Amino acid sequence: MTRNTSPIHDPAVHDPSDLGELERDLLSIVWRLGTVTAEQAREELARPLKDSTIRTVLRRLEEKGYVAHSVDNRTFLYRPAESRQHVAARAAKRIVDWFCEGSVEALLVGLVDQKVLDRGELARLARRVAEAQNQSDPARKSAQKEEKQ
Repeated sequence: MTRNTSPIHDPAVHDPSDLGELERDLLSIVWRLGTVTAEQAREELARPLKDSTIRTVLRRLEEKGYVAHSVDNRTFLYRPAESRQHVAARAAKRIVDWFCEGSVEALLVGLVDQKVLDRGELARLARRVAEAQNQSDPARKSAQKEEKQ
């Protein structure tokens, strides 16, 4: 029998940059595998740690809103409570706020200048931005349909 016992947390209150190395490693394992036991997570780590250490870190990740668990025959099953992309977006927002005075454009220009983003990534990003604008603006969609006819 599986039952969900995870309390509801607001992950937006925790800063992803405050995660420790072991927390990040375990969170990456949970994201990669989808659902894991503490034993499976321990086996996936590149370094030997006690089961109790793994369970403690998974519990902390749950308290911070990154993972949730259910219980299946007394075994805790951990799963992501938030996608990798959402956590990365929160971390990026923090960088934008700290270093770019809230300007996403300044961050992107810096990524381009430092050759972190290549032409293909920029083209894909431009398409995603255009799609997002079209989805959020129904009047624009109507105008584009009329232009095509």
